[in-house]
Amino acid sequence: MNLHSERLGTGRPLLLVHGLGGSVRSWDLVAPALSQSRHLVLVDLPGHGKSAALEGRQTIAAFADALSAYIETEGLAGVDLVGSSVGARLVLELSRRGVGGDCVALDPGGFWRGWEIRFFQSTISASIRLVRGLQPVMPFLAGNPVTRTLLLAQLSARARRLPADVVLTEMRTFAATSVFDEMVRELANGPLQAGTTSPPGRLTIGWGRNDRLLLPRQAKRAEAAFPGARLHWFANCGHFPQWDQPEETVRLILEATR
Repeated sequence: MNLHSERLGTGRPLLLVHGLGGSVRSWDLVAPALSQSRHLVLVDLPGHGKSAALEGRQTIAAFADALSAYIETEGLAGVDLVGSSVGARLVLELSRRGVGGDCVALDPGGFWRGWEIRFFQSTISASIRLVRGLQPVMPFLAGNPVTRTLLLAQLSARARRLPADVVLTEMRTFAATSVFDEMVRELANGPLQAGTTSPPGRLTIGWGRNDRLLLPRQAKRAEAAFPGARLHWFANCGHFPQWDQPEETVRLILEATR
């Protein structure tokens, strides 16, 4: 299938993969700085943004297949990979399969255990229902620092500082993602993320110390699944380092994919 993508900047290619409900716009706070030295390839996952949904089940394996096919079709063999949330799990899965080069995974899913799985499923399902219901007043909610903080309590530790237009775009995209609910079910009921001892490049895992969706305790499990990976902690940061700590995120990505 064809995935919608956008390209920005010059230099060695760097593939950026957003999270559940996101789009190429999810990288807007870090893309300008990254594009100063790298040729960014930003993709919309299937059923997200401007990409059509996959036929059949919306699984991690199916999404990884779609990304692998995109990389091959676009002549991007060995491309460095960066992912956020579900996108972070996907770039780890690609690395496990031997696809790509250096890899940076920001707060990846798939390393939960026991009650953490149901916590993820129940809280994110409740959140998306709320986001959909609040769409008529979303411009006000995103534009006010107080309501923006309440709206993003589970995702951001610094919501007051986020630009209103970035938040509004993300909340609109969340609500419009047709595969959101099915993906949540597949993620909650599907297999955990497998690891590897021999990725094709250097592997870096970043995690927000204040992540209230994928709890920080899961980072050690991700590190154990990928021995040799570097674990980087983002202080005062929620689920999306590219939101809460954009400058640090840019530095980490450029350093980890030098």
